[in-house]
Amino acid sequence: MKVFVINCGSSSLKYQLFDMKNESVIARGIVDRIGINESYVQIETEKGKYKIVKEMPNHSVAIQSVLDLLTDRKHGCIENMSQINAVGHRVVHSGEDFNTSVKIDKSVLKIIASNVELAPLHMPPNIAGIESCLKSIPHAPAVAVFDTSFHSSIPQYAYMYALPYDDYKNYKIRKYGFHGTSHQYVSQQARQIFKKDGDFKLIVCHLGNGASISAVKNDKCVDTSMGFTPLDGLIMGTRSGSIDAAILEYLSKKTGMSLTQVVDYLNKKSGVLGISGISSDFRDLEQASKDGDERAKLAIAMFVYRVKTFIGAYSASMGGLDMVVFTAGVGENSSLIREYICYDMEYLGIDFDKSKNTSAIRGSIAEISSDKSRVKVHIIPTNEELVIARETLKFYK
Repeated sequence: MKVFVINCGSSSLKYQLFDMKNESVIARGIVDRIGINESYVQIETEKGKYKIVKEMPNHSVAIQSVLDLLTDRKHGCIENMSQINAVGHRVVHSGEDFNTSVKIDKSVLKIIASNVELAPLHMPPNIAGIESCLKSIPHAPAVAVFDTSFHSSIPQYAYMYALPYDDYKNYKIRKYGFHGTSHQYVSQQARQIFKKDGDFKLIVCHLGNGASISAVKNDKCVDTSMGFTPLDGLIMGTRSGSIDAAILEYLSKKTGMSLTQVVDYLNKKSGVLGISGISSDFRDLEQASKDGDERAKLAIAMFVYRVKTFIGAYSASMGGLDMVVFTAGVGENSSLIREYICYDMEYLGIDFDKSKNTSAIRGSIAEISSDKSRVKVHIIPTNEELVIARETLKFYK
């Protein structure tokens, strides 16, 4: 049973081919710079890595390039398209239309298209990928796995904004949350680690260039830091996170930027990049901080502070806490950021173990709290593609 997983971005396409008998990856790769010069497609199998530089004017050509590589006699791993049994698509936004993954047909695709305005940068490439696969692999069931669906269990009092209620009904303005497949996977892994009966109160910290935190109570998401868009919540690589909305008008008047330009500024020029003036990459910031750069130190301190406030708030909202999990690029790989976040959190029941933290093996699940810690702290590497493959498998008959 082979499941093909596709994640289409605006100018890139990431893919993996899974053998679901043992959930192993047969092939993985990327098509980058779609619609841009010097585009290329890359594949990695047990035969090694192979890369072709070729023109990729659109996602349809990109998909076909991937399929050609998968079936290539020298570099591929399957004989023909009939060996692909199902296709799972990462789709950024479900709106309020779907609270779980769904098999794609014409009516579902129409609903997905109706939500493009909720994620105008991400949804058109998602749809292009779906349409290309329906055409090129028509025999394989296609499944949409949404970034937002894991957060659909958030109660209304937590997802609503204090705007006139009719604006919610008419324009779908509410908290949706993102990184859902990551939060779902990590939550499931955490549940397996936490073997006690009864309530399970978990906070998942998905910390990367994009960052979000979720509160998960008894395996259901009850709140998350990202909101109507991925701009809300934590300070991120280039995103400001939560700010006073009146700043938008103030900035517009002071700089002459349009509202659209201000939002772009908050998405692409702010965050730790804007604070530090150095980089959006935390590895660069950590090195600059060690070298004494004060703005790099400030950027890290602001990021850590925001994470700590969300952990405290979500602990309060759930009425306690059993486990904190770190995942994604920064969460999995930066022992310094994890230490800063967990510092001085004994009041929550966290007894952090510095030795375990610094010696944690990259890419592996690791406990970084002490044996006596009431609240356990773990690193759990995320695997969003495997979630999509598992969800897709549910629809295969």
